[in-house]
Amino acid sequence: MQDKKHSSEAGFTLLETTVSMVLMAIIGLGIASLFAYAATNTSNTADREMASAVAQQRMEQLKSVVFTDSSLNATSSSGTSSTVTRLGRQYTVVTIITNSAGGTIKTITVKVTPVSSTAPNVNTIFASVTLVTKRSAMQMGSNRAL
Repeated sequence: MQDKKHSSEAGFTLLETTVSMVLMAIIGLGIASLFAYAATNTSNTADREMASAVAQQRMEQLKSVVFTDSSLNATSSSGTSSTVTRLGRQYTVVTIITNSAGGTIKTITVKVTPVSSTAPNVNTIFASVTLVTKRSAMQMGSNRAL
């Protein structure tokens, strides 16, 4: 019998196995954090999309009323606030209306922010939407005949 091992029969040493396990753990943790990041951004995108739909709906409501309607009266600089629920998620809607040009032009600002269900979350900032438009009174100009 031979006591010598052939080089093809040699296995991994304990050190080589330990180093490879550590490298695999580091790579696995990196991939796991990537999945967590992707899941968070997907949630933020869904919130932003719904906030955009809520803001557009509010803006359309304000555009559809006549210019002299009481819902288009000027607000304070902090605006008027309301809360709406869409798909089980609450959103704060802040509407600011300012008059200019002698009351013939109104600037309408609608800001929608998701309400955090837990402690205030920085991610709600990225999911907020602000829409701004101007609306004018329909008047005949001085050079136009009635």
